[in-house]
Amino acid sequence: MASVSCINKSFFLFIFSFAIVQMAIAGDPDILTDFVIPTNQTNTTIDGNFFTFTGMRVLVGSNPPPTFNVSKASMAEFPALNGQSVSYAVLQFPANSNNPPHTHPRASELLFLLQGTLQVGFVDTMNKLYTQTLRAGDLFVFPKGLVHFQYNAYPETPALAVSAFGSANAGTVSVPKSVFTTGIDDNILAQSFKTDVATIQKIKAGLAPNP
Repeated sequence: MASVSCINKSFFLFIFSFAIVQMAIAGDPDILTDFVIPTNQTNTTIDGNFFTFTGMRVLVGSNPPPTFNVSKASMAEFPALNGQSVSYAVLQFPANSNNPPHTHPRASELLFLLQGTLQVGFVDTMNKLYTQTLRAGDLFVFPKGLVHFQYNAYPETPALAVSAFGSANAGTVSVPKSVFTTGIDDNILAQSFKTDVATIQKIKAGLAPNP
């Protein structure tokens, strides 16, 4: 009986260890080819243009936008990224603007600040807040799936950053929008935030898209 118990414990530890390893390496699925060819193309029609994304050219030499702006190069915009486990985004922060709290459920984010100053931070699963003030040339990592934000507090100076993601489709879940614009009942939100329905409705109205 002792040997059976030992075997069962060993098997359990093996399964547990295997599960931990699988969680550690989880991400975009591996592909069995050099790259993924879209269904509307063949290998003979693929050339260097397929692996080139020109959508960021409009940003070169442009003026800062009036509000916070994200320009993405993910699998949706750049199909060659399918299966490559990488994507980019250019973040433009005019003076006194922010990227509201959000998460990326499928990837961590590595932000490189090119211009200006940013206040950044994230909250871990123990509800501990980690913050930093970045200057041009600094990098900051936002762990996968955690709520995080970026804020340009300066009233006159814009900021510019580039973010890399460990997925071709990192996904973005905006905390304000997912909570207040998806139809969750006002009473549930009022109880959850320990406020009244009128306050919840005012927040929803402020997040509603302009007609």
